[in-house]
Amino acid sequence: MTIEGKKILLRFLDKNRGNKRLITAIEQLISDLENTEIRSAEDLYKVRRDADKVHNDGFYFFDIHVHRMMMLVKFHSNRAIVIWAGNHDNYAATFKNNKTSIEKWLRTNGHIH
Repeated sequence: MTIEGKKILLRFLDKNRGNKRLITAIEQLISDLENTEIRSAEDLYKVRRDADKVHNDGFYFFDIHVHRMMMLVKFHSNRAIVIWAGNHDNYAATFKNNKTSIEKWLRTNGHIH
């Protein structure tokens, strides 16, 4: 699987470059996605139990629990597209901890119609 939007992750990692465990966890996430063919939600959940479907158009949040890092990804045509990454406080401020706000944000930013 191809991952698009790695720049978003690299920017997040750059802000947290002293946190080796976070870097390792994100590298593992990248490896899990790149080395797996994901055709369904079940395939994704087998590889990443921290995936949380937030919209029916294939948008998922990944919560790296130990680090409280959140990442919004869209899966489409054997591609994982990184849309957003931040810590849990950024998530709460941006998405208000609810799917309605997530959908509104996706619409406003042109990810869904």
